Amino acid sequence: MEEREAIRKLYRKYWQCMIAKDADGLRRLMADDYVLLHMTGVRQSKETFLRGLLDGTFNYYAAEHDSIDVTVHGNTAEMTGKSRVLAAVYGGRKNSWRLRGDFTLRKENGIWRFTFSKASVY
Repeated sequence: MEEREAIRKLYRKYWQCMIAKDADGLRRLMADDYVLLHMTGVRQSKETFLRGLLDGTFNYYAAEHDSIDVTVHGNTAEMTGKSRVLAAVYGGRKNSWRLRGDFTLRKENGIWRFTFSKASVY
């Protein structure tokens, strides 16, 4: 499979796992050193973020993807996904968000994994 399409598929799988609260699936998609930078400025490690997903701090119900742009540089890549997401976070009510995720990825043993993501709105 062409590298850029493999990464687009990974992004779609990321959202499927987020909606299903599939922490094991997300662990397979994320590098061990993965870090998420929330739009609030909070930085979280992979495991801290996954705990929040499992304990109900972050609840995702649906995601429709408007665009997934990918640039590959050998064994690293950058990806920007723009998705309309239905979510309830930090005890708030369910709301629709236009979320932009800026990701970096690294190819490890032939498998692409997310290493960093920064969330914002568009």
